[in-house]
Parts: sequence; C-alpha cells; structure tokens
Amino acid sequence: MQEYFNTLADFIDKQLQGNEIYLAELTAEQSDFIRFNKAQIRQPGSVEQRYLMIDLIDGQRHVSEQLALSGELNTDYERVTASIQQLRHQLPHVPADPYLLYATEINSTESIGTNNLLDAKDAVNEILTATGDFVGIYASGGIFTGFANSFGQRNWHSSYTFNFDWSLYHSKDKAVKSAYAGFEWNNAEFQSKITSSTNQLQILKQESRTIEPGKYRVYLSPAALFEIFQLLSWDSFGIKSHRTKDTALLQMLEGQNLHPSITITENIKDGTAPTFQTQGFIKPDQISLIKQGIYDKTLISPRSAKEYELDTNGAYDEEFPTSIDLAAGNFAADNILRELDTGIYINNLWYLNYSDRPACRMTGMTRFATFWVEKGEIVAPLNVMRWDETLYNILGANLIALTAEREFIMEADTYEVRSTNSARLPGALVKDFTFTL
Repeated sequence: MQEYFNTLADFIDKQLQGNEIYLAELTAEQSDFIRFNKAQIRQPGSVEQRYLMIDLIDGQRHVSEQLALSGELNTDYERVTASIQQLRHQLPHVPADPYLLYATEINSTESIGTNNLLDAKDAVNEILTATGDFVGIYASGGIFTGFANSFGQRNWHSSYTFNFDWSLYHSKDKAVKSAYAGFEWNNAEFQSKITSSTNQLQILKQESRTIEPGKYRVYLSPAALFEIFQLLSWDSFGIKSHRTKDTALLQMLEGQNLHPSITITENIKDGTAPTFQTQGFIKPDQISLIKQGIYDKTLISPRSAKEYELDTNGAYDEEFPTSIDLAAGNFAADNILRELDTGIYINNLWYLNYSDRPACRMTGMTRFATFWVEKGEIVAPLNVMRWDETLYNILGANLIALTAEREFIMEADTYEVRSTNSARLPGALVKDFTFTL
C-alpha cells in the first residue's frame, strides 16, 4: 500500500504545470466487519477501499477533489490525470484564500504498525465461546494514511486495530453495553470484561428501582466519561473557538479551573491517529491541553495559525483532539463500590448535549446497566434518568477521585472509513451529581 501511494505521488509530480503545487492525502483500510445478533453471525464482510484527496494550488488559489481509487495503477493514473485537469480549469475561477497555509519544509515520516490481530475466524470463535445472548459488531484490520506534496515530502502511517462493541440484552431497555478494543487480543482481559458484563446482567433481571430527582454520589465508568469527552471535544480545545468565544470551556479562559488532579493531553504518540495532517504539518507527540486543572495549550490548525498569526501545532481544520488522554488517579478500580458506598453506578451515558454551552453545562440520559448501590453493594438496577451537570462540578469541585486503572477506548464510527480517534480514560467518583428527571 505504501509503495503504491508513493508511486502515485511520483506520477502526480509529473502532471504539474507552471507554478502549481499539490497536496495529496490517502486514506485507506483493509477491514473485516462481523455483525452479531442473538449470538449468531448475521452479516460478515470485508472492506478494502482507498480514497485520495488532491488539493491543487496556484498562489493563494486552491481547489480540491476526493477520488475513489481502484488500487490498479494504470486505472488510477487515468483518474488522477482527469482530476488534475478538472481542478486546473477551476482554479482561475475561485477567489484567493487568505488563510491558506501548508508545509513547505520537507519533513518525511514513516510509522508502520505491526499486525498482531487475530484472524477473523479465530476472533469469532473467541467471541462466540465467551458470550451469551448478545448483539454487537466486530471490526478489525489495517488503517492506512499517506501524505505527499510537490516539495517531495512523503509521510506514511499504518495501524492494525480491533474493536468489539456489544450488548448483553435482558428486556426492553435493559442491557449491559461493553466494548473491547486494542492492538492485540488478550483473551484473559476479554474474559474479564465478559464476566463483569454477565454479572451485571444478572442484576438487571431484578425489579428496577426509580429514585427521586436530586443530587447523588455517582461513579462514572471510563465509557461514561468517553461520552462526555466526545461532546466536549467539538469546538472546545481549538484556538478558533477560543478567539471567537464559542468554546464550551469559556469559563476556564476566564479563570475557572478544574480539580488539580485533572490533566488532559492530546497524546498522539500512544494513539492510533496519524502523526501528520492534511496540509503536511507534523503533530507533536503530546500537547498539554489542561494541566493540573488549569487550561494550558490550544489546538491550532494551519488556517487558524495564518488567521491569528500563530504557529500551528498540526491540528486538523476542525481543531478537535484525536487521542484524548486523561491522567490516572489514585484509587483502585477494585474499591469502586466500597468508595461509592451509597449512590449510583453509571456504566454508560446517552444522548448528550449542552443545556448551557458557555457554562459547559451538559445534559443526557443514563442507559445500559445503571445501578443503585447501598453500603458498597449493588442492590437494584435503576430506571433511566436524565441528568444535568457542569464539567466544573464533574471534574472540578465535586470530583472525589479518579481510578488508577484506565481503559483504552476507540471510537466505533465507520462513516466512510473506520475512525482512528481514541481515548485513555479512568473512571471518576463524583459527589452531588444532579438528576432532574
């Protein structure tokens, strides 16, 4: 795949005329997808696809097009030639882009992942042997990203990952949702997740309890925190949203802090996303976003760098983190129920949105195995509830502790291609968490 991309880039070099410059980005995957229902295989399949984005530049004018490639060079040469000709005809008719910025210094990189994945048949055997009545999807395989430009820069990134997302179902809205993702299958770790989910499923079979709205002590699992961070990531950490005052973290820019134990990093080094981006800039291994509760650095895309006369740190145009890392805390996950004492154990959150964006106030629903706990013991499943809280309470004034253990979570999105976004998150023990319905 890498050799194919480099050969294609060399071909593009020869198609340029005059002062033309090009940027090219390849996104590709070779993935197996297996959908399960009632513990049976319902839809197995494999996907191999390649897409090439070409941005043709002349001065401050530029136009781009995405092509679906066949993988056969002669055919793809024809598609690329036709695309460049079309883009060349369009260039004189588009206005100059005042915020166009791309890398001109050559900084070629190569990151080649090791394929330690199970064969799809072996993965299916592991899953069907371990689980009961479940519904879910397993995705596995290689994801490839390449960058090239007319200055001679070549970048390549490949990773091989799996993601199994499943639910053990009881009835109606009662199910235990879980996920297991990574680079190499560890059957002991998977069995541990299955055992935990099965035990929670047995509790779900008990009569559900409804509690009054109010403030409760809660435990938020890493999966629940992941939902919060997915909402928070959009338009919160980028310089554009900060300068326009559109960030959900506005109060942090004005002096409001989180708990001193909160350190959040964009950790590219240990994630699955590429270390380079669409305009050819290289991302640092880590970017400190929030350090010991205080806002530290922002994500700066090339466009924002040009607009605000700053240096870019390789963020995408959307300026969202792709590898969120929340530092671990100091209490063991084995002590969660004892530390929670009496309160609510929350496995998952759902349907999140902002109820007051400038105040970073979020609302959502509990779902998938939320339990009432008394004196360190789970005593009953809870019916679905709506909550409404600010981040400054959840990870600020009301945060009691974070777990020492963290979970690696990959986005399960498969829109166009499998997502390379990921997170490493602990669980959180929080007091006075507000439920409204």
